[in-house]
Amino acid sequence: MNRTLRHTLLLAFAVSVSTAPAFAQKKDGKAASGTFVTVNGTAVPTIRADALIAGQAEKGQPDTPELRASVKEELVRREVLTQEAIKKGFDKKAEVRGQIDLARQGVLIGAYLNDYVKTHPVTEDMIKKEYDQITAKMGNKEYKARHILLGTEDEAKAIVEKLKKGEKFADLAKESKDPGSKERGGDLDWANPGSFVPPFSAAMIKLEKGKFTETPIKSDFGWHVIQLDDTRELKLPPLDQAKGQIGQQLTQRLVQKHIEDLRGKAKVE
Repeated sequence: MNRTLRHTLLLAFAVSVSTAPAFAQKKDGKAASGTFVTVNGTAVPTIRADALIAGQAEKGQPDTPELRASVKEELVRREVLTQEAIKKGFDKKAEVRGQIDLARQGVLIGAYLNDYVKTHPVTEDMIKKEYDQITAKMGNKEYKARHILLGTEDEAKAIVEKLKKGEKFADLAKESKDPGSKERGGDLDWANPGSFVPPFSAAMIKLEKGKFTETPIKSDFGWHVIQLDDTRELKLPPLDQAKGQIGQQLTQRLVQKHIEDLRGKAKVE
């Protein structure tokens, strides 16, 4: 599993888990205690029931007698199956112990990261600053462009000459090295300049509608011949509509940085 995917999984866990079984509490804030139900002489602690009930509460389910009856049945089923698994020695199998350890780690990680999110909240000022940066980067226009990507400057110049002689851009796009757009006549659909690498966007925004770059544009991908089909005003959602998504993205960014900081300080041998 690569580093980015590990971070994604941890971040998803952090923003989705708000009450973990390891720290379930009663409504008075004190840790749950006592026996909720007894199965074949084994006591099932109340903390497990409270954890399941808290999980349902997070989904909007009220604490009702019906819910508690369902929780009781679920805990009885789990305990019966656990007892049978132990009778057959599954708790002593190395692969099972490894999975149990991983599950325990998952709960602890979720609790820790969730607490980190609570103690490092994203502020309104942070959201406003991020919104301003995004809108500034995106600008106030969207561009509908086409391009043909070539491997060398000479190949790109040859395309330019063919365009000057009247050949159609969409037909010549079949020679493009960009598999994502060559079958669509080079069409890149509507996008803001920030979506492209700087040399590409700088050349694109200077074009008049219907014109193409007579000088090939160099980027890390190769040599581009660009044609501008159209432009339109970019309508961005107001801050009030975007703040929820921006807040979530900032939270994920903060948690990811925290994970990277901890990893950077870790002594690995």
